[in-house]
Amino acid sequence: MSDLGNSEIQGKRILVAGAGGFLGQHLVERLLQAGAEVLAVSRRPQGESRARLQRIRADMVDRAAIRSIFNELSPDIVYQLCGRPDGGRDLSLVIPTLESDILTTVNLLLAAAEKPVRRFITTASLEESVGGEAPISPYAAAKMSSVTYAKMFHRVYNVPVVVLRPFMTYGPKQPGTKIVSYLIRSLLSGEVPKLSSGTRMVDWVYIDDVMDGFLKAAVAAGVEGETFDLGSGEMVSIRDIANRVAVLTESDVQPAFGALPDRAFERERSADTDTTRLRLAWQPRVPLDNGLALTIDWWKKQLAAEGSMPDKVG
Repeated sequence: MSDLGNSEIQGKRILVAGAGGFLGQHLVERLLQAGAEVLAVSRRPQGESRARLQRIRADMVDRAAIRSIFNELSPDIVYQLCGRPDGGRDLSLVIPTLESDILTTVNLLLAAAEKPVRRFITTASLEESVGGEAPISPYAAAKMSSVTYAKMFHRVYNVPVVVLRPFMTYGPKQPGTKIVSYLIRSLLSGEVPKLSSGTRMVDWVYIDDVMDGFLKAAVAAGVEGETFDLGSGEMVSIRDIANRVAVLTESDVQPAFGALPDRAFERERSADTDTTRLRLAWQPRVPLDNGLALTIDWWKKQLAAEGSMPDKVG
């Protein structure tokens, strides 16, 4: 854990929308450790409120509920982490991603324009198109639209927006359906993970490093209206990740590459780490194998608690 930004964060009232998600859970804990007063908003709050933590049940699609929270609690800083990070191409995803990404972002931006905040931090996605290409999924289109709205609110209505683009984030507490968690859980359980060809190159970043960037973005001076990548700047294939996890888990099970088809139009993109380092004074600190080992340790404890950890892997 880093103390980056702690002195500037301490005592601030910070709203985390989407506090129940992977990023949100980690951010709530980091903000509490930094001495903030946290308003953790989600549709299904988990756990109880405690000192400096107020858990709030609300749907960010409900504009009246958001306005009420802003009027009653007056947050200093807002993190918009609501969304449905599903890169699938099913037609059924169009409306859910529109609501969970675009509508929630616009509702929060409206509230921040009416009840000014010190900083409004939202996220972009590595799934977004570059160079004017068409989006490749409903999620990508929704993220592009929500970021466009955020930048418009900064330019036209003076909302102090900062956009962060986390690259392929992994770590403890991530759902087991995500690639690193799926690999670890499968291999620790002695099951064969079914994968595509595994040739896609990805920029991986550990959750603690991403949280450092989130805290930096809340306090860095003069960065409003800008977008920052949070990644390593290095590309590693999914096949390589699977092989590393197999070694680190000491598993005899071999991943089944090619068991699933490759998804069309997948983007390969690395983070612009130079701009983020210069403007936010941020850079990743956790090496890939270290991050994988930390994630494996967490999953071992989870599986042991569930009673599903075999005596010997493989």
